[in-house]
Amino acid sequence: VMAAVFPFFEWMIHVVVLHWRPRSVAGLTVDPLLARKHRDHHIDPRAVGLVFIPVQSLIGALVSAGAIALLLFPRTALGLSFLVTILAFGLAYEWTHYLVHTDYRPKRALYRAIWRNHRLHHFKNEHYWFAVTTPGTADRVLRTYPDPAAVATSPTAKNLHSAVGRAESVARERN
Repeated sequence: VMAAVFPFFEWMIHVVVLHWRPRSVAGLTVDPLLARKHRDHHIDPRAVGLVFIPVQSLIGALVSAGAIALLLFPRTALGLSFLVTILAFGLAYEWTHYLVHTDYRPKRALYRAIWRNHRLHHFKNEHYWFAVTTPGTADRVLRTYPDPAAVATSPTAKNLHSAVGRAESVARERN
């Protein structure tokens, strides 16, 4: 079940959380760390420090997964299986995402498709190709997997929501 759900969970996190536009709610700006770091990642996709999930967010995710395991599963073995599976998916996601942003050139067709799609997301148009660990599974179902030739190159693919001033801070952070 988790293997079937994960591509859609990954897509939802990418679309809803990582591509979150800062919003003002009751006079306060809501702009989560993951969204800010992801905008930085689009500005400088090769900066290794921006490829991986921020430590603060990782800790929050692990605590949340632990709480879900305790509350949802009546037996310890099931809860631990859930946690190990979540950890395996998370590691696969991070490793896949890291490799896409290095000079590694994929040899196998499956990984070549994943690599190509994620690079299209970064360098062609940020509104499509949200999948990172599958070759467009959720993208195809959720209609974010167009023919690249039919999609215009977005002027904001490398600067999500025109993040004013962020490019300079990313450059400083990298040096």
